[in-house]
Amino acid sequence: MAKSVLNHKRILAVDDEPDVLETLKEEILSAAPNSRVDTATTYEKALELLTSWSYDLVILDIMGVRGFDLLQQATAGPNPIPTVMLTAQAFSPAALKKSIELGARAYLPKQKLGSLVPFLEDVLTYEYGPAWKRLFKEVEGLFVKGWGPYWRKPDSAFWEDFKKKISEAK
Repeated sequence: MAKSVLNHKRILAVDDEPDVLETLKEEILSAAPNSRVDTATTYEKALELLTSWSYDLVILDIMGVRGFDLLQQATAGPNPIPTVMLTAQAFSPAALKKSIELGARAYLPKQKLGSLVPFLEDVLTYEYGPAWKRLFKEVEGLFVKGWGPYWRKPDSAFWEDFKKKISEAK
């Protein structure tokens, strides 16, 4: 097994579904047994952990735990924490756009939990632009499948600007 960049990292995972948290923890610890994964099932507990500890990575569900509010907390200040949004119910173009605007480093559907570790490794390995570029290739197909080939059209200026930012990234 290759060494994971997740090893020796402290990670916070927040979801209102305990079984999702257990799966996240299992996936991460199987690839990076020396990492520490703290979990929270409520906004209040997540905020307490987020303000009490220093994290290398945060994984947030959008629904049920006020994920966007937690994202703002995690990405605010002089030392923003790389944050990944993980969602099932809020998997939509609007939620993806809001995640990007608030500083998320990745946005993943829960159906991709089995390939979570490579996404997390990308977030910690690559800068903002290259990480999004790699992720977007994976997720874009799901958006085309769910909302058609013109899913970006309602916010075309935003998506053109975003695509330019990530394509110019090294």
